Amino acid sequence: MSRLSEALEQIDFARRYTRERVDTVPLADWFTVPPGGVSHMAWQVGHTASSEYRLCLERLRVRTTGDEVLIPDGFLKVFSRESLPAAVTGYTAEEIRAVYDRVHARVLEELAGYPDADLDLPPLKPHPLFHTRIAALRYAPLHEMIHCGQIAMIRRMLGQAPIW
Repeated sequence: MSRLSEALEQIDFARRYTRERVDTVPLADWFTVPPGGVSHMAWQVGHTASSEYRLCLERLRVRTTGDEVLIPDGFLKVFSRESLPAAVTGYTAEEIRAVYDRVHARVLEELAGYPDADLDLPPLKPHPLFHTRIAALRYAPLHEMIHCGQIAMIRRMLGQAPIW
């Protein structure tokens, strides 16, 4: 299995695992911060979509005009690392979910043919945790699983049963 195929398989595994948890929370509950909590589903899902775009596409190729339709600049800002869940305005749960699904589909589709020789190049935007493009792709599912744990905690705090 190639390095790229392995990375994409891990990215897709993390998304399927996270999606199992996301799918159990009604969209009507996405903006609810549970008592004692600090975040909500809308921010977690939006941030996960934004991070997948930034790690898997933005660091491997330049932003295109089509990317504004895929994931608008405003969306990237609202769900950035520095953003707060209380600042999530202007997007419905349905819109956030649509971006989450679109970005993931684009990553799998577009990167399937990414040149192996380019994987060892530095990312187009630097990151303190990695220095190659393949490392960005390898980090993406790790980052998603961090947020999957937060999603799992939020859904439990909203009264959902555990998923095994």
